[in-house]
Amino acid sequence: MVSSLYAGHKKSHVDVKIDDLSPMATKGQVVFNTSCASCHGVNAAGGIGGPPLIHNIYNPGHHANKSFTNAVRNGVRQHHWKFGDMPPQKHIAFGDLVFLMKFIREVQQQNGITTVVHKM
Repeated sequence: MVSSLYAGHKKSHVDVKIDDLSPMATKGQVVFNTSCASCHGVNAAGGIGGPPLIHNIYNPGHHANKSFTNAVRNGVRQHHWKFGDMPPQKHIAFGDLVFLMKFIREVQQQNGITTVVHKM
């Protein structure tokens, strides 16, 4: 489970536990750690350039898979965290997005993050 405490002293970094992953999620982990970890941290735990994606803010009820796809393809304006806007990540192949999403969602589940209906 994700610790209720932030990792170390950083509010933008969480402890992430990873158990066995499906073959698709394992491919996604490689893509993530190669293409996304420089900002979002290894295994999406958060980094100096981007927030943790293994965080309840990104549960499927608040950020659907399409939100992630749009962020990767088109970039996204800063709205939850103070890291600045995320630019489009054109180097990530469209087919790799399926693996990325499988990785993120499986690890979220392993860390107790489930769908919570978003209320405005």
